[in-house]
Amino acid sequence: MAEHLITGSGPLLDEKGRLREPGYALRPPFDYSHDRIAAPAWRIKDWDYYLVNDERYAVALTFSDLGYIGLVSAAIVDFDEAAATTASELVVLPMGRMGLPASSDEGDISWRNKRCTVSFAHTPAGRRLTFLMRDFAKGEDFEAELLLDREPQDSMVIVTPWAQSEQAFYYNRKIVGMRARGGFRRGALFHEFDGKTSFGLLDWGRGVWTYDNTWKWSAAQGVQQGHVVGFNLGYGFGDTSAASENMVFVDGVAHKLDTVSFNIPRDDEGELCYTDTWRISDDEGRLSLMFVPIIDRCDLIDVAHVLVSDQHQVFGRFYGSVTLDDGTKLDIDGMRGFAENVHNRY
Repeated sequence: MAEHLITGSGPLLDEKGRLREPGYALRPPFDYSHDRIAAPAWRIKDWDYYLVNDERYAVALTFSDLGYIGLVSAAIVDFDEAAATTASELVVLPMGRMGLPASSDEGDISWRNKRCTVSFAHTPAGRRLTFLMRDFAKGEDFEAELLLDREPQDSMVIVTPWAQSEQAFYYNRKIVGMRARGGFRRGALFHEFDGKTSFGLLDWGRGVWTYDNTWKWSAAQGVQQGHVVGFNLGYGFGDTSAASENMVFVDGVAHKLDTVSFNIPRDDEGELCYTDTWRISDDEGRLSLMFVPIIDRCDLIDVAHVLVSDQHQVFGRFYGSVTLDDGTKLDIDGMRGFAENVHNRY
């Protein structure tokens, strides 16, 4: 399909709360403000999601205000043990009061309750993430102090409408391949991220979603052939006729891909086998990846079949190749990352 590169600037929404210019960009082009949203406050979904990983561990930190519910979450993935632990704190009816900034380039998060203390701050050194959750698991507390610096030149920005509703939209930025330093502690366990083999990504999402959506998303980051390489791949929600979110990054420079497909294997009964090998490819013959899972970080929330979140975030290694915009073929050999399939009704 023909991908539309956004050239406009100014407000994201027009006076009626509709997107002014769907498409993609490499830096955030528009100003986001709740004041221009036509939908009620309980339908607005804002979140910051950070993932930091090296060869041994991944840590995921989520801070979200989903209108009628908020979620503060931390997860540890142990690749060697093929184990994952996740804990969450729910906030009832935050309705935009959790203080998520309107920009992914500036504005800080500072929030606490009796269990959690969260600070996501912009500093001259980089993005500083401080996170404390008491009684994370088995009576042990979780603490993280992380610094993400050397932000790449390019990032993935997409502006997506929904055909079903003029009020629905998604303004999303994903920054992949920031260097990560610091560490985390869980009880007696302490792990340090060294800044050389450790990388961090941000999924910054703002918008108004329709009620029922399923998406697929994959990202990976690491060193390949002496280059810092990352990718962001995904599809499944909204009207993406103007642009997809598919990009590969090499030393911070973006290479745009068109449509991708995730081939998740199924068993004899037709059920998805998340821990078997996946295949991910594109429609132009530029991308061919084999994803070998290590662990399925799955979670199911079902409140009376009305509020539902069925998540399979699978961590593993990627093998294969991608052809860059200049025709160069880049081999991917065992890069850490994840691929997920998520169904939400909220």
